[in-house]
Parts: sequence; structure tokens; C-alpha cells
Amino acid sequence: MPFALQPSFPIFKFNATPKHTTTTRVQFVCNSSSNQTNSGDSHYKSDGSRHQVVLVERYLNGTSKRYLLDDEFHLTTILEDESKSNGYSLKELPWLPDIVKDFVLPAGFPGSVSEDYLEYMLLQFPTNVTAWICHTLVTSSLLKAVGLDYSSGTTAAASAAAIRWVSKDGIGAVGRFFIGGRFGNLFDDDPKQWRMYADFIGSAGSIFDLCTPLYPAYFLPLASLGNLAKAVARGLKDPSFRVIQNHFAVSGNLGDVAAKEEVWEVSAQLIGLGLGILVLSTPGLVRSYPVLASTWMTVRLLHLWLRYQSLSALQFDTVNLKRARILVNLHVSNSTVLGCEECNKMENILSWEKFSVPRIVFGVSFSDMLGGDRSGLKVKKLLELYAKEKYILVVNQEPFKDFETLVSFKDGATSLSVLRSIWQAYWLYNNRSSQDNLFDQLKASLNELDHQFDNFLQQLKDIGWDINQISLKVANDVLIKEVPVY
Repeated sequence: MPFALQPSFPIFKFNATPKHTTTTRVQFVCNSSSNQTNSGDSHYKSDGSRHQVVLVERYLNGTSKRYLLDDEFHLTTILEDESKSNGYSLKELPWLPDIVKDFVLPAGFPGSVSEDYLEYMLLQFPTNVTAWICHTLVTSSLLKAVGLDYSSGTTAAASAAAIRWVSKDGIGAVGRFFIGGRFGNLFDDDPKQWRMYADFIGSAGSIFDLCTPLYPAYFLPLASLGNLAKAVARGLKDPSFRVIQNHFAVSGNLGDVAAKEEVWEVSAQLIGLGLGILVLSTPGLVRSYPVLASTWMTVRLLHLWLRYQSLSALQFDTVNLKRARILVNLHVSNSTVLGCEECNKMENILSWEKFSVPRIVFGVSFSDMLGGDRSGLKVKKLLELYAKEKYILVVNQEPFKDFETLVSFKDGATSLSVLRSIWQAYWLYNNRSSQDNLFDQLKASLNELDHQFDNFLQQLKDIGWDINQISLKVANDVLIKEVPVY
């Protein structure tokens, strides 16, 4: 989500979600001199006064918002349609709607993937289509083998049963389709959380299967719902575990790690199946549904507890949003940082970012950052104050609202820029005062940031953190990456 500027000002990049659109690509055009008279930067009113363009926010839906200042520093905005603007390379698929592109392609495409990615996926798609056609045809053969014989006049019944069975699988596949398209860029940042959530959702899906003996007439809808939930769980589990496997493969041996994981998993599967058969062979268990259900519940709760313990044992040396909060909070308070093992143990696997304190809202539109004070003087002060930073941060001053900081990012911002904004937010939170002027607080926090942030990074490096792998996903889960300025 980029933002671009005139040559006299740095280029700003916002990841914003203004009220008039759902997804944004924001560019800032800032002019440092009010004497510039480029036709694209100035607008004149009938009384001869000039409106100077200071900011431009461009959104993925093709619209843009221009922020203009007049000679008396009054701020006005203009909403324009730039959907017909060009400037995209053919590799960016300009003909494909953004909503489709975001759903089927990785974030940052084409720069975030190798050049052979698109050709491979275009060939892989019909390959998978033919595989599922074969699966559908084979399913009817399996049903025939269990008693639905075509020669005995039950061809229609076999076909209908096959269609119902495949439909059940298809409904489940919808869950994986939705997860992969909508949440595909979440897993790199916090694989522990999503792997745990996968087990919770999978457990819910098993409950539907467990209820089928109680309501046999509703077998298809119950089994379909169970498949849907378990497919969603698989959509969360597989990409999360691939990230975890990549963490294990410290010598580039990802294939070997994955192969040996199969050995562990199959061994566990065989033992589990054997114990399951042994449990089912227990007299009276199969005939007593309450006993069967309570046994399943006990084993499932044990499974969830063991999953949580296994994920808690992971020790990532990369900095994600949760670990960044823990590390920054300690450094701002005591000028020290935690090691990888201690920080990973403190990380709450199940927590959501929205409930973290202090609350930091990333990717806010500039209009929302200004709040009720829409004066051009405030715009000018903010741009001057953050001239050296790749982001802009303000404290939300709405009455009766808990402490909250709002952050927008400039063009060229990286995950390191996000980390700097988090450090500043925590300093403001720990040193907040209702009596100080907002700009005085921001200026003081930026001075502290300049003096202490390098020490923070050095401590992270000395204690074993990989500061070259800072992965902070913000603003609608968009990873801020370096963007070349042309």
C-alpha cells in the first residue's frame, strides 16, 4: 500500500482503511514550499486564493483523496477517481480486479514471489481439476463395492450417493478456499497461534460427526458441517506447520525435516489407530453413546493440552508483533531485553492484537489521524515532526477513550519502521500525562527514540535475536516492505 511524493518531500506510504473504502493503497504527495506553482499541485479559487496539494491518499478501488491547504492554512479534501490511471507492469496483472488479485495471489505480488510462480500455478490449477474429476469417479466405485451394485439396478442410487458424498467433501473444500484466500498472509507472523486455533476448530468439526448417530436423518448436513470445520482447520494447520518446519530447517534441509516429520506422524497414527481399536473393543463402550462421547471428550481435551505444550516449546529467534511488544515493553521500562527462550515462554499463543495494551492501531487514514482538529497547521507540524521517520504516529485524543496510538506508514517503510513506532507508542504509554501538550509529548518520545533505539537493537543482536528477520504484519495484515522510489 504505497504513497508517493513530490521531489521536494519524502514519499509517504500509508496502509489505511478509510471509512469510504475497504482496502487502500495510499500515497502521499507532499510539497515543502508553498511557492510551488506546478499545475498538478495547486488549485485556484475564484477569489484568487490558492489551494496547495500537500497529501494524496490513493486506494485500491481506484479512488484517491487529495489534501489541500490554502494561503490561510485551511485544510480541504477532494475525492477523485483514478481508476483509469496506468503505470503498472504487465507482471502485476492490471486487468485483474484487485479483490480477486488479493484473494488468489500472495501479498506483494509479483515482487514477493519468484518469477516462475505464476506460470507454475496456472499449470497446477488444471492439473488439480483433473485429479478431482478422477476422485469423483472413483468414489462411485467405492460405494459400489460396499453394496450399491450397478448391475442390480441401483445405478441411480449409486450415482446419487456418490454425488452426496462428493458434495460433502466439496462443502469442506470451501473452508480451505476461504482460509487460503482471505487469511493467507497471516501465518508467517504467528504460526503458533494459528496452529492452535486449527485444533480448536477441528475439535468443533468432530463434534458434528459425533452427533450423527443422534440424528441419522440429518447425516449429510451434519457431516458436511463437520467437513467444513475440519477443512478450515486444515487450511490453518498446513501453512502454519510449514512455517514451523522452516524454522526447524536451520541448515536449509527443509525437505529432510518434512520427510522425518512424516515418519513421526505416521508412527503416531499407527499407535493411535491401534489404541482406538482397542478402546472400541472394550465391552459395552460402542453400545453406550454417553460413554463413547465422554471418552472422546476426555481424549480431545488431553490432545488440546498437549498441542499447547508442544507449541509453547518452540523458540523462534525472529521478532513478530507479540514478541516485539514484550521486548519493547521491557526495554522502555528497564533498558534491558529478554533472550529468545524467556520471551517465547512469555508469549501468549492465544491472545489477539486488538486486546493488547497499549492499543496500537496501524494503517489509519490521515483523516482519522487528524480527528476533530482538521487545521492545516496540525498537518504541517506532523509532517515536520516526522520528517526523518518512515511513519507518522499520534495519540488518539477522543474523550472517554483509553490510551490509543494511531500509526500510518510512509513509502519505503519496513518492519523496522513498525518496530520503531511500537517503541515510541510504549514510551508514550509509560510517560503519558494529560497536562502536556500533544506535540510536546510526541517530540519528547521521538528524542528518546533517537537516543535509545539503536541500543535496543544492539541488545537484541547481542542476546541472540535475528534482527534481520523482523516480521511485523500490520494494517490489515500487510507486511511493510522496502519499496523502490522512482
